[in-house]
Amino acid sequence: MVKQKLGAKPYLFPMPCTLIGAQVEGKPNFMMAAFVGIMNITPPMISCGLSPKHYTCKGIEANKTFSVNIPSESMLAKADYCGLTSGQSEDKSNLFKVFYGGLKTAPLIEECPVSLECSLAQTIPLGNDTLYLGEIKEIYCEENVMTQGKPDVKKIKPFVFTFPDNGLYSIGPQIGTGWKTGKNYKPKA
Repeated sequence: MVKQKLGAKPYLFPMPCTLIGAQVEGKPNFMMAAFVGIMNITPPMISCGLSPKHYTCKGIEANKTFSVNIPSESMLAKADYCGLTSGQSEDKSNLFKVFYGGLKTAPLIEECPVSLECSLAQTIPLGNDTLYLGEIKEIYCEENVMTQGKPDVKKIKPFVFTFPDNGLYSIGPQIGTGWKTGKNYKPKA
């Protein structure tokens, strides 16, 4: 199998599409972001790689809080709009029904099946982007997207992003179970 060198690029397939929320100058603002991932289990930590030029980042840095909302496939166009339009030039505070949790300054989206409320733990400048590391303080999940008390990806219907095609894709069927499927694998001698 021949492999081509592609250079140093941010190609990790796929990346979750999220709506990052922050209160900016007293109003909720949201941006779509895919450079997001879990960083730690205890305490639960999440990271977001965002350009500090984004209007949302102004609110994250001012309040030391933010939200990570998981939109469903039905929200695709509205979520992408949030990535195309800056809160600096367009008021996005009325795009969604917003609620607040215990942190009081991290706007959460009612229409998203899952929302994570985070306190800012650390910022790390990386070059073009800044890594916002947040501690997950609470997760809000709609009951109708849960199975046996746990979030169910088939019911949530999140979507993902890919580089370099800028593709937005749905999640396919389950093909295995982590920490289980590989138990019967036998390496060839």
